[in-house]
Amino acid sequence: MRVLMLAENDPAGAAGALSRALRRHHGVEARLCTLQTRYNHGWEKDLHLPDLDADGLDELADLFHSCDILHFHMTVDEDTPFGPFLPKDYLAGKTIVHHHHGHHDFRGHPEKYRKKYAERGRSHLLVSTPDLLRLLPNASWQPNLVPIRDPRFLPMEDKPLEPARIVHSPTRKDLKNTQEFLDACDNLERRGLRFELDLIDNAPNDACLARKRRAHVLFDHMQGYYGVSSLEGLSQGLAVIAGLDDWCRSRIVEFTGTEDLPWASAYDQPGLERILAGFISDPATAAQRGRTSRSFMERYWSDEKVSGALAAFYRRILSLD
Repeated sequence: MRVLMLAENDPAGAAGALSRALRRHHGVEARLCTLQTRYNHGWEKDLHLPDLDADGLDELADLFHSCDILHFHMTVDEDTPFGPFLPKDYLAGKTIVHHHHGHHDFRGHPEKYRKKYAERGRSHLLVSTPDLLRLLPNASWQPNLVPIRDPRFLPMEDKPLEPARIVHSPTRKDLKNTQEFLDACDNLERRGLRFELDLIDNAPNDACLARKRRAHVLFDHMQGYYGVSSLEGLSQGLAVIAGLDDWCRSRIVEFTGTEDLPWASAYDQPGLERILAGFISDPATAAQRGRTSRSFMERYWSDEKVSGALAAFYRRILSLD
């Protein structure tokens, strides 16, 4: 099975992580071609068009001709040029997948995409977080993953419990409740609580992961779902805070088969402040929550398991099962 993934940029490194896990664990020849980088975070590249020489372009041409599945991420489709290649010219005999990751245009105008897919007869649709199923009800949820055995995603051993180090790494502060988080931290400082705050802004991915790994508590956001940042923190054995709504929690329970989810849930600034204060005041509780985080990832959200769901999806739409 050969899969060519196509994306403008790799959203939070998610597409690349999926393609690598498919190759590593399931024998799926999945490759990712990207057009640009955003945020300068340095996620690992595969076939990055601006970097391709003649040999690289020949390899991409072979993939366009020989792949079984064209897997479009975010807003790209067959009309998006990839250098000298237009995917529209290679649709014959291919199975088409559209995969959404919460791009602002999709969130703002989901009806545009629903109409387009209906008109083009596209039924193989994926979303990266459960909240997006509300916008694209005919889709399936394909969770993102992190490589939990990669040293960058392992818990840091013998980490001092105090002072508590709290980390937040928003790609876009306006979408991640960053101001409420900072206001909560200011209030905690005024109350005399002792902790260290690490706000990671536009850092390379490896540096970001290293800083998270040194932390004890990670705040993701309070938007009703979780981000890749949550998965990174859970894998690294941190106490992770995110405001998961009932819909998102229910979908996660369906996927994992357990109702014992590791996130500490905060839905507003007072709730966030209360949870942070508890972790700061009781470092042993934060450490135990972190151990629960890591155990959850190992048991329910390994890269092998999550990529296996995508491999099974591919087999199903190719009628191989």
